[in-house]
Amino acid sequence: MNGKTVVLDDIDTTLLTTLQSDGRATVAQLSRQVHMSSSAVTERLRRLEEIGVISGYRAEIDATKLGYDILAFMRLRYPSSNYAPLHRWLDSTPEVLEAHHVTGEDCFILKIVARSMRHLEQINGRIGALGTVTTNIAYSSPIPTRPVTAPPTRQR
Repeated sequence: MNGKTVVLDDIDTTLLTTLQSDGRATVAQLSRQVHMSSSAVTERLRRLEEIGVISGYRAEIDATKLGYDILAFMRLRYPSSNYAPLHRWLDSTPEVLEAHHVTGEDCFILKIVARSMRHLEQINGRIGALGTVTTNIAYSSPIPTRPVTAPPTRQR
């Protein structure tokens, strides 16, 4: 797919919404929900995968159950256009859950999990060697993840 917006019908939207809330939903369950045969639903899912709308399937993990009690966001001002050192650091730091190259004064926003304040301080110190870091700790996440839905079609 070349980045063009894909137009979805109501059935595609229902399938995507259901899979985002329950990635283990079976084709039989999806078929009953949209009142279609299993083979028709399988074909729709295959098409959505082929065009890149569905880019993968994964389990959502509660990081606190694994001992990561702190969720933080780090904003990094990176002083160079040579991103190789940053990419090496990102690749070697599993506590970085997301990394986004952004506009504005900061160059990157990172979503980080840490076991403790000391652990967060260590992560912060290591990334701080690459640039200026501002760290924000999340108190709570009222919307931790939200399903992606298709934008409404324009009425003309």
